[in-house]
Amino acid sequence: MLKLSILLGTVAALADIVGGFVLVRATGIQKYLRYFVALGAGFLMATAVLEMLPESLKLDPKLAPVLVMAGYCAVHFLEHTINAHFHFGEETHPGEFVSPKTSYSVLAGLAVHALFDGVAIGSGFALSSALGWLIFLAILLHKAPEGFTMASIMLASGASRRTALFSAVILAATTLVGVLVIGLAPALVRFGLPVSAGVALYVAATDLVPEVNREPGIRMALVFFLGVAGFLTLRLLLPKF
Repeated sequence: MLKLSILLGTVAALADIVGGFVLVRATGIQKYLRYFVALGAGFLMATAVLEMLPESLKLDPKLAPVLVMAGYCAVHFLEHTINAHFHFGEETHPGEFVSPKTSYSVLAGLAVHALFDGVAIGSGFALSSALGWLIFLAILLHKAPEGFTMASIMLASGASRRTALFSAVILAATTLVGVLVIGLAPALVRFGLPVSAGVALYVAATDLVPEVNREPGIRMALVFFLGVAGFLTLRLLLPKF
């Protein structure tokens, strides 16, 4: 399981880099990444509520709810006090300006989030292959938009394209660190899974879902529900593997 979690953690990490690379090399791709945001929001929300939370409660019924809340509050505190809170795509609007100081504080905040992405993947595979795959897929779907967003914030602050891409590489590296922490110390899954569940809930409900709601019409909402349906379908199929 350790080798598989590291392999898939690497794939998820590379998605961060792909998102950053797309931003610095391509044009007109942002509208398509929004669909990944909506799909990832539904899949991640379903994974957190229907898998990560129940498994956390099995590990420690008393401590798990506290750690879930701690993970949620930690990200909320980080986004709204230590660094500015950015929504996907906001930083690329004409006329927006992001200071270099703010861009690096956002990088620090997203790096913490990426770390717990890795912790979630490692924790999932430490418990079961099916749970590991579900968490991996949930995280993979929002990784490219995450790298895209980080790189665009850097460019908006006046940083070079190389620096923008490197910021996405940092997110990838911290994701791998999270996987390795749990892989090398699987006993930490008792703490890592519920904390990462709280982080996943925050990211899905507070960061991703509002992006879905900002789009006019029902198209993005339908993509969100498609993400939930995708989770439910995989949940039925994975135990057979």
